[in-house]
Amino acid sequence: MSHNKYFQFKQFRIEQHHAAMKVNTDGVLLGAWGNVENVNTVLDIGTGTGLIALMLAQRCNASITGIEIENKAAEEALQNVKQSKWNDRISILPVSFQQFVATTELRFDLIISNPPFFSNSEKSTNPDLLIARHNDLLPFTDIISGACKLLTIRGRLSLILPSSEASGFIALAQKQRLYLNRVTGVKPFSGKEQNRILMEFGRQKSPFIENEISVYDNSRKEYSTEFKILARDFYLKL
Repeated sequence: MSHNKYFQFKQFRIEQHHAAMKVNTDGVLLGAWGNVENVNTVLDIGTGTGLIALMLAQRCNASITGIEIENKAAEEALQNVKQSKWNDRISILPVSFQQFVATTELRFDLIISNPPFFSNSEKSTNPDLLIARHNDLLPFTDIISGACKLLTIRGRLSLILPSSEASGFIALAQKQRLYLNRVTGVKPFSGKEQNRILMEFGRQKSPFIENEISVYDNSRKEYSTEFKILARDFYLKL
């Protein structure tokens, strides 16, 4: 996915001049996949450009709070929200998740995140990209403990992670009695190994759902049928 200064979707536009993390397939997958049934309140952790918050606003009538620790990204997300038709339902706060957890009285039916996930890999010299991609400031344990505090009884935690990181997150969540209820493995194209995992956790167990999706078809040039179905309400060319 190209890193243009903006990305035009069917019902909104994402300006991404300054945010370190641009619009990417991971964010689009999660924004389209997250379960918004019976959701009245949403928290988007690390909202970046505001992409996922805006996608969810298009899909449901919930009140949405996006939090972002990196100031330039938070400012850009706020502008993207203001220019959208859902600006009355989305709030953007320039705050860390830990600070938000410690101070808010709000509770959420859905907490969603495309979180920073690099732990021990070589780190970028760009400080904004470092915040966006590495989990030093937002370790998995903080996401899980914060979700346990902020989720409503029937609330859900949804996120996307590399396949290599997913099992560790699942194990940590289980220790805090967050139950894995839904999983979609993501392949770049058919015949390749899964490289991303979409996961949904809940305070309560529900019938387990597991499937997989390929982003591209066997030509490796065209989106797969299942990806087109998932993203067709957003991408202009679908």
